[in-house]
Amino acid sequence: MSRQGHKRPRLSRKALALVATLTLGAGGVAVVANQASAGSAQRGGRTAVVTATIDCPDVGDRLRDVPDQARAQVDENLARLDGQVADAYGKLASGAAAAPRQQKGLLDDLGRQRGETIEQLADAIGRVTRRPDGLQGLSTCRMKQTPPEELAVADGTDGAAAPGDGQAQNLAARSGGAPARSGGPARSDFVAITTVKPDARRPAPGRNASTGSFSVSCGRNENGHFNPDNVIVAPGVGNGAHHMHDYVGNVSTDAFSSNNSLAAAGTTCTNGDQSTYYWPVLRLRDGRQERDAGAPGGGKDGNIGTILRPKQVTIDFKGSPAGPVTAMPRFLRIITGDAKAFTNGTANANASWSCTGFEDRQLKDKYPICPKGSDVVRTFTFQSCWDGRNTDSANHRTHVAFADKDGRCKNGFKALPQLVQRIVYGIPQGARFAVDSFPEQLHKPVTDHGDFINVMNDRLMAEAVRCINSGRNCR
Repeated sequence: MSRQGHKRPRLSRKALALVATLTLGAGGVAVVANQASAGSAQRGGRTAVVTATIDCPDVGDRLRDVPDQARAQVDENLARLDGQVADAYGKLASGAAAAPRQQKGLLDDLGRQRGETIEQLADAIGRVTRRPDGLQGLSTCRMKQTPPEELAVADGTDGAAAPGDGQAQNLAARSGGAPARSGGPARSDFVAITTVKPDARRPAPGRNASTGSFSVSCGRNENGHFNPDNVIVAPGVGNGAHHMHDYVGNVSTDAFSSNNSLAAAGTTCTNGDQSTYYWPVLRLRDGRQERDAGAPGGGKDGNIGTILRPKQVTIDFKGSPAGPVTAMPRFLRIITGDAKAFTNGTANANASWSCTGFEDRQLKDKYPICPKGSDVVRTFTFQSCWDGRNTDSANHRTHVAFADKDGRCKNGFKALPQLVQRIVYGIPQGARFAVDSFPEQLHKPVTDHGDFINVMNDRLMAEAVRCINSGRNCR
């Protein structure tokens, strides 16, 4: 697959290897002091308080039919669109477009760049099949203003003592001891979990429910497999995610992986599952630099602070409350959640944040402040209905779907084992934290997402299906 035409800075193979071999201690990677704010995105020579972000239509989400012959060019152009937005936000965050006239010029330039790229994307499809209509209307972006209460908190703790059970309720409202900075997260992005009402519900199992489970143990990324790629959305494009990913399972996954390379690679999973499981890293916003501070996906894309290693990672495949499940096809790709949900809206968002001991309370658009003795939990519950034909789709969504409120698959889709990932972090009391994100997404909790490529061999998948459909819990 061609890699030409992607203008964003990319990690070389050597640099990728450096990022992938970061040595983690008890809490994260070794760090040194950092004076730059999150909002500077490390793209300009000065720091500025930014009260806006850039909101552009998501072209990839509008695609419904991309022929295989055009896929590589389409992927490259979609990645170029992401890079253009990231670069424009970098100029905004650096203070280079502070005045309204400058912001208008920034958006005009961005619109022209996007228009040319969208035209190239449409041409690539049009050379093989019918040219898609209506894409040019997606070139225009707007400035999304951030209300005063959405100004980001300073990196680090809020300057107060570590909160106990009572103090946690007030932490989200305190201003902290340092000036607010741009880039996220915001004070209003945090809420004390003890103030949230229980809301987690699951459909009641029917008479023919598949009640078993199949668990996979793949570690906590002890081998330090990180990169800012996304082989599902941007194959062949280095830094296609513009944020750093944590990986468990398949040890070879990067932007340049193919089905064949994944099938030939080793795995961290104890049962030989070669699937790849990945998600954005979680960082302490402690004003410190990781070794990726000067690299794409890290500091160059506004993702700074200490990368946290999960305290626990559980990977479970569960049944359907409506009936038996069928085997996943090998190399099925599923994305759950939306990395651009802050600007796209919540139609595809599927973030789920909570605290140990409080997991009957799930937060979609807030980070939890956990009481003393409780840890932060991220849960990714993947789509479990499949169209029965495709291992991927043009927008990476329409080949799979969520079951309805009763747990049934609609439109002729088939029930699959449902992947549920639970990731636990020991966050120091009073510390700020945030998920890595595209620069313009401001580290909003609603942008959290998980990615999965099934590389189980047929024997292992058949074993998983038997366990689930027979009501056994297999490990």
